[in-house]
Amino acid sequence: MKKTTLYKLYALIVAALLIGFDQLTKWLGSTSPIKLGETLSLIKIGNTEVLNLTHHHNTGASFGIFQGKTTMLVIVTLLIQIGLIAYVVIKKNLSKSALWALTLIISGGFGNMIDRVFKDGKVVDFIDFRFIQFPIFNVADICVVVGSALLIISIIIEEVNLRKAEKKLAKEQRGLSK
Repeated sequence: MKKTTLYKLYALIVAALLIGFDQLTKWLGSTSPIKLGETLSLIKIGNTEVLNLTHHHNTGASFGIFQGKTTMLVIVTLLIQIGLIAYVVIKKNLSKSALWALTLIISGGFGNMIDRVFKDGKVVDFIDFRFIQFPIFNVADICVVVGSALLIISIIIEEVNLRKAEKKLAKEQRGLSK
């Protein structure tokens, strides 16, 4: 088996594990004694709540946009996921960092899509950083955000390396033509 195929197989296994972990944490959050809308403070510094578990349902996308647009969100997510998976399968020279970034994005997308399809359009959120007034989120959201950041960094690094290689080649060609 070729090395790239093996990496893609590992990525598929990791994606399945991340989706499973996301669903497990959401199940634990939903079946815990914390009722919908209630908060359990985990870390406090003085009177400042730093990290809480808050049982919350989101019927929209990131930061609460597209509230109640479940069908649209499922269709768009599914199309994006199919496109990303096709890209990973078809792309021959996909860098490891881009592969893992896309694996995270795909995992997070599927994790939240599963909620939308099987939980009446609601995504279970529970991680609540109140000290920075950040929206409540979940493991799938972490995967999408970290994957997106890693993908941006990967693209920038690849572009910088490509430009360096082009400059080096141009310099070598100028040296040969003299």
